[in-house]
Amino acid sequence: MIKNMLRGAAALSLALTPLALPSAATAAPAVPAAAAVLNLADAVEQIPLADESRAGYQRDSFKHWNRGLDLTDGCNTRNEVLLAEATAAPTVAAGCKLSAGTWLSYYDGQEVNDPAKLDIDHMVPLAESWDSGASAWTPERREAYANDQDAATSLVAVTARTNRSKADQDPREWMPPLPDAHCRYVSEWVATKLRWGLAADQGEADALKVYADACETTVVHYTPAP
Repeated sequence: MIKNMLRGAAALSLALTPLALPSAATAAPAVPAAAAVLNLADAVEQIPLADESRAGYQRDSFKHWNRGLDLTDGCNTRNEVLLAEATAAPTVAAGCKLSAGTWLSYYDGQEVNDPAKLDIDHMVPLAESWDSGASAWTPERREAYANDQDAATSLVAVTARTNRSKADQDPREWMPPLPDAHCRYVSEWVATKLRWGLAADQGEADALKVYADACETTVVHYTPAP
C-alpha cells in the first residue's frame, strides 16, 4: 500500500534555479521567467490530467547527452551534472574523463566514489515525458528537456542500480528504496512535470495526492521552461 510506503518519510523543500527568457529587444535585459512556489498538495492539483500514450516513442527522439551548458569545457551534459553534484570533486583528465570524487545517491543513501557506478536519472523519464505530452514537441524541445541543467531537479546523479530499477515508471509504480527520500522525490517529480507542462494520468495523479497528504509541509519551487 502506498500509505505504508510513506510512513516516516521526511518532508523536504526544494528550489529550482530561475531561467531567463529571451529578450524581445536586443537592447533590453533578459526578463526572468516567473517562478512559482506552492505546497506539494496544491502543486499536484496544477498538473493537467490526461490519458497517456506510448505510441511512436523512441529513446533517440530525445538527443542526449549533448555538449552541455559550457561549450568550452569539453564535457557533455552527463559529466557536467556529475561535476555539479559531487560532494568531493573528481579528477578531470583530458576529454573530461572523470575519476575518483564522491557523490551521495539520495534515492538509496549510498555514497559513491566511482563515477562509472552512477547514472544520470531524468527525474521524469524520457518515455514518461513522451506519454505525458512530449510526443507533440519539436526535436529541439525534446533535446532541451533531455539535457535540462537549468533546473536543479531535472537531472540527478544516483546509483545505477536504483536508476535501472526505476526505469520508466511513475510514482504509482516505483519510489526510491530510502523512505526518507520520498517527499523530496515526489516534489522533484511534480516540479519537473509543472516546469515542462507535462500531464499525469488518473492513476499517477491519485498516487501523487496520497504522497502529498503524507508530505504536508513540503514546498515545490519551479520555473516554467522557456
